Amino acid sequence: MSDSRTVTLTRRSLLGAFAATTISAAPFFPGVTAYARGSGDIRKLRFYSGRTGEHMNIIYWIDGNYVPESLREINHFFRDWRNNAVHEIDTRTVDFLAATHNLLRADEPYMLLSGFRSPQTNAMLRARSRNVAQNSLHLSGRAADVRLRSRSVAQIARAAQACNAGGVGRYSRSNFVHLDCGAVRSWGR
Repeated sequence: MSDSRTVTLTRRSLLGAFAATTISAAPFFPGVTAYARGSGDIRKLRFYSGRTGEHMNIIYWIDGNYVPESLREINHFFRDWRNNAVHEIDTRTVDFLAATHNLLRADEPYMLLSGFRSPQTNAMLRARSRNVAQNSLHLSGRAADVRLRSRSVAQIARAAQACNAGGVGRYSRSNFVHLDCGAVRSWGR
């Protein structure tokens, strides 16, 4: 017996197939955006949100092009979970996160602690802590705070600093690393 149903291939199903069969290589740097180009070049992100319980495993770049649907999903995932405000996440930050994850050769997804922050959330956090910047890059979708259970803050920060692509903050007491696509700099312990 044969099955006469028609199989429709969508871009999403093709991306799923690529995700299941492709291994992405560690990027070349300067400035993290110059990944090795060529046939089969992909970039992907794997995240878990401890705040919302959501998971994301997504290919966001294929052969030199960002995938718009994937970037929209990233924007939603990185939203301010306190008020569901969504903002466009800078692709340089996305690339920086992916490059750092690749250098760490970690199998687990990042845990996202903070992506985009609305002005209201940033003001509330600033009132609680002196470690929150008034003009935080989180406000413009240019920063993320992450952790990995299998890697220390120091290991994540060293990998991020090797990218030479933006700001890297170590917050060892709180067990997370801040990455942003601002000026190259580092701070914390």
